[in-house]
Amino acid sequence: MHTLAHVLVGLVALLHAYILVLEMFLWERAPGRGLSGFDAAMAKATAPLAANQGLYNGFLAAGLVWGLIAADPTGYRAQVFFLACVVIAGVYGGLTANRRILLAQALPGALALAAVLVAGQAA
Repeated sequence: MHTLAHVLVGLVALLHAYILVLEMFLWERAPGRGLSGFDAAMAKATAPLAANQGLYNGFLAAGLVWGLIAADPTGYRAQVFFLACVVIAGVYGGLTANRRILLAQALPGALALAAVLVAGQAA
């Protein structure tokens, strides 16, 4: 179960690194506009906001990677903290911005968090 938890945490970290790239560097191009659904003018107008969101997603990814490489109990605690942040952000985004965020962000974070908590109980 420990290996599965680490794989899921790694996948959530990769997802947030990908979101960082979309929001910080590709927001005004096809991939970013596909994510937002904005036309070129709206994408340009919202690019600074998207870059700020992307930076936060990068911090989530960095925290999850830290949790994977740090020795326990620090690694375990970092994983739990940052996955909880992912889930909370995903639920908030799903309720306030776009329901797809519940499936794209909150669900993977919740699955990884459950796996980490179960693996932590087994340790």
